Amino acid sequence: MSDIRVKICGLKQPAHIAAAVDAGAAYVGFVFFPKSPRHLAIEAARTLALEVPPGVAKVALVVNADDDALGAILDQVPLDMLQLHGDESPKRVAEVRARFGLPVMKAVGVAEANDLVALDAYGKVADQILVDAKPPKGADLPGGNGLAFDWRLITGRRWPVPWMLAGGLTSGNVAEAIRLTGARQVDVSSGVESAPGLKDETLIRSFIEAVK
Repeated sequence: MSDIRVKICGLKQPAHIAAAVDAGAAYVGFVFFPKSPRHLAIEAARTLALEVPPGVAKVALVVNADDDALGAILDQVPLDMLQLHGDESPKRVAEVRARFGLPVMKAVGVAEANDLVALDAYGKVADQILVDAKPPKGADLPGGNGLAFDWRLITGRRWPVPWMLAGGLTSGNVAEAIRLTGARQVDVSSGVESAPGLKDETLIRSFIEAVK
């Protein structure tokens, strides 16, 4: 499984970036969402992004961000991809992609078979889709809740663009998740934390080892 790509999301410390990169992460994610314990100020994100070596994709996670907010981030932070994690419509995804000239990954929450329809729609406009667990009703966070969904819902499913599996993944269950879904890319945030927003270098390494 060595060719499976890993994204470590919600990084806030240089040491955790280094741990992710050294262990072989293909993507690192920075969260720009004030309600999240993983939220970064733009200046802090810029400092971290400059630490990331070439070849590792730097991804900004935003939630229903308008053009001004996206412009403010991109003016300061060298990024490779935008991850839209709110209620952005397919039209909005296409707009962001056209306006900012970066690849866009759209997160779609899944809890039941009916939720898969949205994946087809976003697969036509986004560069990648992130298949995540749907947050519980009334949750403050659209992701990073440490919840998984029934992976059998997407067994054998494919979309017109690359996709990434997220939602409740840990070093203990990621191999099974990959086996059931056929995922070639996986995304983890809370599954490599010792407390909300606090990444753990050992957990980062053990997660990536479990994938590889």
